Amino acid sequence: MANANSALMKPRNLTPELEAVVGKGPMPSSQVMKKIWEYIKEHNLQNPENKRNILADDKLKTVFGGKGEVTMFEMSKLLSAHYS
Repeated sequence: MANANSALMKPRNLTPELEAVVGKGPMPSSQVMKKIWEYIKEHNLQNPENKRNILADDKLKTVFGGKGEVTMFEMSKLLSAHYS
């Protein structure tokens, strides 16, 4: 039986836009999410009024399809478009 988390641990190729934020790929999606959160916290990009929302800077806007603010849940879906 395959490990339930094997899809999260499989190294994925990343788009250049995502690599600009998290570093050179390939890397597993779990590591991408960890690095995205490190970037968000380092650049103080959480909405102070609602910490579940991310305020995108220029780099994240390219990853988030031009959106200036996304929810944590929406972010996962937007990131998946940058994996191959």
